[in-house]
Amino acid sequence: MSSVSVYGEETKTVTDDHEEANYMRVFYWLAALTAVEIGVIYLPLTKLTIGIMLVIMALAKASLVGMYFMHLRYEKRTLGMIALTPLVICTLLIFALIPDLTATPHQSSAQTSKEHSAASSQ
Repeated sequence: MSSVSVYGEETKTVTDDHEEANYMRVFYWLAALTAVEIGVIYLPLTKLTIGIMLVIMALAKASLVGMYFMHLRYEKRTLGMIALTPLVICTLLIFALIPDLTATPHQSSAQTSKEHSAASSQ
């Protein structure tokens, strides 16, 4: 589908550059990934493995939605990079916070001295 501008030049519209996406096929992929996600929960695997698998499938579903329903597949790379920036920031934030999840709880000196004095008075 082409049109002619006011200057007599032929311009292309967005539909000239790509064919129409098959939305039902994308829907079936999303439904299948959702069913697999539900099935993964019941697998006899460690929680970490299940979590990693669920995150990977969630990223796949998010990319399908972004590429087809938000039409990022047909956009310039710059817009795609803008869409990926929050994902990168979120990943960095998760890795920055992982040490806090594995650290032992800190006991203040006031709490430790109370416990020590209570134990010595008995």
